[in-house]
Amino acid sequence: MVGSRLRAGLGGGVMAKVYVSSTVVDLEAERRAVIDWLVAAQHQVVHSYRPSSDTVRDSCLEDVDSCDLYVLILGHRYGFQPPEDNPEGLAITHLEFRRAGQSGKPRVALLRTSIPDERLSDMDDPQKWRQVRAFRAEVARTVRPAEFGDLRGLVHELSTGVQAELEKVQAEEAKQAALPVSAGLVVRLAPRPPFLAGREDLLAELDARLAGGAGREPRVVVLHGLPGTGKTSVALAYAHHHLAEGGITWQFAAEDPAVLAAGFNDLAAALGPQERTGDPVVAVHGALAGSAGGWLLVFDNAPGPEAVETFLPPAGRGRVLITSRNALWPPGQAREVPVLGLEVAADFLAARTGDTDRQAAAALAEALGGLPLALEQAAAYTQATGNTLAAYLALFHKRRADLLDRGQPTQYSGTVATTWALAFTQLQDSDPGAAGLLRLLAFCAPEAIPLRLLLQPRPELAGQLSPEVAGVLVPLMEDELAAGDAVAALRRYSLARPAGDGAMSVHRLVQAVTADQIPEELRDAWRQAAVAVIEAAIPGDPLQPTAWPEFAALLPHAQVALSAADEGMGRIADYLWHSGSYAASRDLYVDMSNERARVLGPEHPHTLAARANAAHLTGKAGDAAGARDQFAALVQIYERVCGPSHPETLIARAKVARFTGEAGDAVAARDQLAALLPVCARVLGPEHPDTLAIVRADLARFTGEAGNAAGARDQYAALLPVAELVFGPDDSETLSDRANMARFTGEAGDAASARDQFAVLLPASERLLGPGHPNTLLARARLAHFTGEAGNAAGARDQFAALLPTQERLLGPEHPHTVATRTSLAHWIKRSGR
Repeated sequence: MVGSRLRAGLGGGVMAKVYVSSTVVDLEAERRAVIDWLVAAQHQVVHSYRPSSDTVRDSCLEDVDSCDLYVLILGHRYGFQPPEDNPEGLAITHLEFRRAGQSGKPRVALLRTSIPDERLSDMDDPQKWRQVRAFRAEVARTVRPAEFGDLRGLVHELSTGVQAELEKVQAEEAKQAALPVSAGLVVRLAPRPPFLAGREDLLAELDARLAGGAGREPRVVVLHGLPGTGKTSVALAYAHHHLAEGGITWQFAAEDPAVLAAGFNDLAAALGPQERTGDPVVAVHGALAGSAGGWLLVFDNAPGPEAVETFLPPAGRGRVLITSRNALWPPGQAREVPVLGLEVAADFLAARTGDTDRQAAAALAEALGGLPLALEQAAAYTQATGNTLAAYLALFHKRRADLLDRGQPTQYSGTVATTWALAFTQLQDSDPGAAGLLRLLAFCAPEAIPLRLLLQPRPELAGQLSPEVAGVLVPLMEDELAAGDAVAALRRYSLARPAGDGAMSVHRLVQAVTADQIPEELRDAWRQAAVAVIEAAIPGDPLQPTAWPEFAALLPHAQVALSAADEGMGRIADYLWHSGSYAASRDLYVDMSNERARVLGPEHPHTLAARANAAHLTGKAGDAAGARDQFAALVQIYERVCGPSHPETLIARAKVARFTGEAGDAVAARDQLAALLPVCARVLGPEHPDTLAIVRADLARFTGEAGNAAGARDQYAALLPVAELVFGPDDSETLSDRANMARFTGEAGDAASARDQFAVLLPASERLLGPGHPNTLLARARLAHFTGEAGNAAGARDQFAALLPTQERLLGPEHPHTVATRTSLAHWIKRSGR
């Protein structure tokens, strides 16, 4: 049987030995494209082209006989005709085509319709041209060839034809395998999956876990995971790869108990008349326990442990492989089948479709979240329509729900939409609370969703939820046990998976299909519920570092669910600001200012406040000149709208001065702040936080940067006690003042004292702000600098060398602080003598 030669390739897919036949002079690019695709699809390629000779014919025909599949590329050239033992005067390619048919090989024929270069064709030779046309007619009569006009069409038809022929071989193989074989094998197994990518490590792990050796037998592994990850395909790939190792290999449909029991009745009958009496399950268990050879049972799509418990063999030298959506199995048995990595997924799309657009393949792989079923479905639809991956991706963004219901995947009974629709229906029937939780999670980000923060009693939400939503959601928020039951139900269907620390993650396509299948009249209600629940979970004080982990957990979900106009996004932006993510915070404030300008007007106080924050963060993110210019424009608006002495006007003027100094003009900044200080002291008060943090602190700073380090040191020494009283000793403003006093102490000539002050300051900054906060990184840089200035050049060198990669990763390679550290490292390397 031809199919008996098919082997398991990398990842368990079919690896066929494929003979490629064509003339070469006129089809060199076509041959290379075909060979490249076959290699990418993990087939073994044979192409016996050699210089023209009589002896080459026999070796070519022998190679045809040894292959599993024959591929012909036929253009408009007839090719070399061996003169000996060739009464019809056929070309070698023609002889190979006939030999493949005589040997019963599956044949894929690809006929070029265009003639790119007439000089390489036989059109000018009447005799050969007649032979070309006769050969093409013979091919058309016998194998239903596919036609192509360019390389993309060639690869498309090749992939379709190879897949179809391999499926025919496998179907025949499956029919034969379902019967007892004379050698004593008893087999019922679905065909091997023709395409299986990225499962090499998983199959190797199955080999290790199911291999013989010390320990309890039979050995059991449960493959569980999201519907569409290819659990059954992995199980079949493993079973086919080990088919010759056991006397019995049997696959059961395990979803329905009656069907599963019938499968045991069939296996008992296949084992022989002596096993047909009494209970077939008991009979099969007895036969397996007494079998001297190995055996493998595959229980496909088991609902859970209780569904297969009585059917699992209690003894015997065998292996049991179970596939299930349910993740809840005994410890040591379960192994999740994950989605594919994005690079592997993109490779699959390119190889499966023949589309060489790697950028489109990568983008589509990401949009589909690496889900094998969705990838296969997209490839099948692309091939069926003759479209490109880029076109599919564009259509997916517009018609996602429709596309997820189109494209028939190979060896799979349903699409993503139909497969998950059944899971959702079953979930809704068995646990409405879990179905409601999934609907809530559908409007979050796919990342870890912090249920411990979202599912909290919140009476204030009562008026924000529709009655239909509240009836399902409120019990989950008020009863921890109800919430736990809902999570367990989602895990039984593998629609959500643990993400650590009480969080759950949901695949992006599960979210998409869940949202698409919510009745239209309820969809907005669930979307608004997600907005309300996420916003209510965002902590109230973004300045408190103790709350930052909660902000970080909620950030991706707020970005997905909330709009720039929602109040919670203001707290998210402030959290990003104070935790040191200046560029991200700036972008949110830009969005907020644009939205407020649209809704409230460009000069509304809330709009101007968002613009001011965006300008400030522009400077904090490294663009001091841009911040200066933005604040200069705001000063004009504030003076016109509020008056020249209004607090907002004064603060905007102070910010112009600050970023003037940071842009390189410390003298101008000092002078502007010196003129502004008495006005702020009079209008705001001498100990007002803005007077202290913005005007007095910056005046001291730019006094030092303008050349008077001792004067700056003394100003900070006078400011620090007031700041500790107003802000507190552990506030970030107080830490900043302490850091600047240490800095200018060193610049005034006392490097050792500066070093010691930074050594004390650094642990406090790490504790209060975190080790990756920009202020902490700046303190590390200053400690390194003054370590060197105090006489330890090697110590400074090593500290800067350790700091630089952290700044490059957190701030970016071109941030001013990163550039300064790179320069300092070079300086201290030189000073240390290296």
